[in-house]
Amino acid sequence: MKRFLLDGESLLFEQVVAAAYSTPAEIEVAVSEEAASRVRESAAAVGFGAFKNKLISRDEVEKLQENILMSHAVGVGEPFGIATTRAIMMIRANTLARGYSGIRLETIELLLALLNLHIHPVIPKKGSLGASGDLAPLAHMALPLIGKGEVLFKGERRPAADVLREVGLRPLTLAAKEGLALTNGTSVMTAIGLLLTHRAKRISETADIAGCLSLEALHGTTVAYDKRIHNLRPHPRQVECAKNLREILEGSEFTRGYEPENIQDAYTLRCIPQVHGACRDSIAYAEWVVNIELNAVTDNPLIFRDQETGAIDVLSGGNFHGEPLAIAMDYLAIALTELGNISERRIMRLTDEDSNAHVLPAFLTENGGLNSGFMIVQYTAASLATENKVLAHPASVDTIPSSMNVEDHVSMGVTAGLKLDDIAENVEEILALELFSAAQAIDIRKRATGKSVLGKGTGPVYRLIREKVPFIEEDEVMYPHMRAVSEIVKKGLN
Repeated sequence: MKRFLLDGESLLFEQVVAAAYSTPAEIEVAVSEEAASRVRESAAAVGFGAFKNKLISRDEVEKLQENILMSHAVGVGEPFGIATTRAIMMIRANTLARGYSGIRLETIELLLALLNLHIHPVIPKKGSLGASGDLAPLAHMALPLIGKGEVLFKGERRPAADVLREVGLRPLTLAAKEGLALTNGTSVMTAIGLLLTHRAKRISETADIAGCLSLEALHGTTVAYDKRIHNLRPHPRQVECAKNLREILEGSEFTRGYEPENIQDAYTLRCIPQVHGACRDSIAYAEWVVNIELNAVTDNPLIFRDQETGAIDVLSGGNFHGEPLAIAMDYLAIALTELGNISERRIMRLTDEDSNAHVLPAFLTENGGLNSGFMIVQYTAASLATENKVLAHPASVDTIPSSMNVEDHVSMGVTAGLKLDDIAENVEEILALELFSAAQAIDIRKRATGKSVLGKGTGPVYRLIREKVPFIEEDEVMYPHMRAVSEIVKKGLN
């Protein structure tokens, strides 16, 4: 069992991914001793609670915190998947472990006990404005701590109180500030952004391989990937992408060298480093933002204690505002949409014999007319690419006032994340369709040329596809083959 210690300062991207996708008894998460000490000091510093400008008496403090969770748990729609829920719980615990939130150690430890036991709060996806933090989803996350709400446990959706009793855990009575500390912050946006950035990295790697397999199928040239070209426009991830393409295609018999009568390819092949490289920039930016947010304190108000004098300041600010994450996810959504766009255009080139200079037959079938071949495969890719263009409209440019116009500018960060999730799903399908089509085209070229050696990176992927789907000699039911390639893409080609 791996053990991760949270201190609010050093949580790593890879640790959250590992915990999110872990199985029971594989990973344990706890608060470090140093962080536990800071949390105790911060909790001791919390005084009276307050609702706006109305003071609340001590005997009403506990009820207020419970009311915050109950009144804020107003999410709708399908719940987040288990991986996202686990990432939310871990990230929330980490920010609270920083020791500026005024929450008790036992409250954080109960949240981590649920995480470690794979008891997952049911958190509806929709309902966050992403400005005073992710109030609604975080309230759903926190309800089981007070024995309310629902959880997923061992594949069943059940009342939280029943499951806590079953595993020997007791619900808490929240103390002052704890309702706010649990609900006020960007942990949901951060979790979504982190897992989708992780997913985008895999999508980017797949896009490079798919583009290379299409280039081989279309008898394209690698001249445009020459490092001398890219060193003159040294965007680092463009240079990196071109290098990756050269390595993927190393040793291929299916590409052409310099031919005076045919010196360049269409942009969808020639400009892969420029387009894919720019998309990699957005992934790098999203990762940079997420890594900062992982160890940021994002609730409100915050408790500051002077270590020398013991003086305590309670400061109200706006670290809960999700604008950095919302913009990063919108940027990433645009980039993934572009990866889908250029992939769909390569599918079109594979299936259009006029566009590919008759290197390949129309619709990748030898007996056109009787057989439609891959005609409608390209339709599906075009449909998904078009849907992505609608989804890529940025959520972060929208805002709607709330809370009697006090919260008068919001980030819509979770909305940005949910759209990004849909786009990522669509792009995975488009890339799967490109790989499916390119593998068909490679077999046609093998028959026509007698060649057999693909690139160092494309060869293994082609063989992996052929382990799952056959060459399509004549029309048959296509969607099971498409689904098989899609599963390969979602697991990752490496």
